[in-house]
Amino acid sequence: MAAIEVDLDNRNGVMWKIGQLVSEAQIKTARIGKAGSLELSFLRPSATGFTVEPGNVVRLSYDGQVVFFGYVFSVTSGSDQEIKLTAYDQLRYLVANDTLVIQGMTATDVIRRQATKMDLTVGSLADTGYRIPKLAEDNKRMMDMICDALDETTRATGSTFVLFDAAGELTLKSLADMELPLLIGDGSLVYEYSQTRSIDNDTYNQIVLAQDNKTTGKRDLYVLKDSGNIAKWGLLQLYEVVDERLNAAQINQSLTNLIVLKNRESRTFRVSAIGDIRVRAGSSLHISIADVGKPLTYLVDECTHTISGGEHTMDLSLKVYGT
Repeated sequence: MAAIEVDLDNRNGVMWKIGQLVSEAQIKTARIGKAGSLELSFLRPSATGFTVEPGNVVRLSYDGQVVFFGYVFSVTSGSDQEIKLTAYDQLRYLVANDTLVIQGMTATDVIRRQATKMDLTVGSLADTGYRIPKLAEDNKRMMDMICDALDETTRATGSTFVLFDAAGELTLKSLADMELPLLIGDGSLVYEYSQTRSIDNDTYNQIVLAQDNKTTGKRDLYVLKDSGNIAKWGLLQLYEVVDERLNAAQINQSLTNLIVLKNRESRTFRVSAIGDIRVRAGSSLHISIADVGKPLTYLVDECTHTISGGEHTMDLSLKVYGT
């Protein structure tokens, strides 16, 4: 069993090392729109002067690798001498509301701009490349603004990116750069699983993009459909209004990207397995389970690592890569 190290910084010049007192640690990450979190249970140190309070800095290392760096937001204690705390990484500060009006900026630019406003530490940010014609948001969460910018990029280019906090630095990576050389399945780590196949959420077989035409005073419609899947599932339509400055080639490219992303059933998969600390939301891995079908690459939407009593397990919510 790899060792846990936990450093608690009171921000008063004192650093407490409490790893040996920890009874359970849960590290949670989500691929879209949520901060990473740490839920920690530990016995109160006997040393004189120990304190823990909201705002303290906490760092957890596992097998010598920093896997969480963040800030305490809540502390619970009682007569049994056990302390429970919940900490979040920097993404937590992006729940603040703001107003944003941009033209010709990339999603990477939006992230840097909002990070600067909130005085957050920025690490490596991939260049998303696509310049968003216009994005106007009023009194909206900064995290939602960033997600909207990343969604616009995916629609226009077909490329998907993941924003996360890597040991105290905001990091943006392409999904293609987050694949792990990891195979789990029958006889290899997995001890419980379930699978759901659905067309009930975010599945569309006809895409309609509408654009206001100032010359005619009407709306021009761009349509792409899959007649085979319409016959199979019925008509599932996605209708969106696009920016009037996009040209026909750009709109048709968005149609193609959207039909690739949306015109398929969603296959979600929940797995409980022996833990591998490299796995986090946004990473992808290979799963081979005979009852599920042929081996596939799955994308991790949500990940919970639990380290307790000498055991490390992980609970994963996944979907087939690219859906």
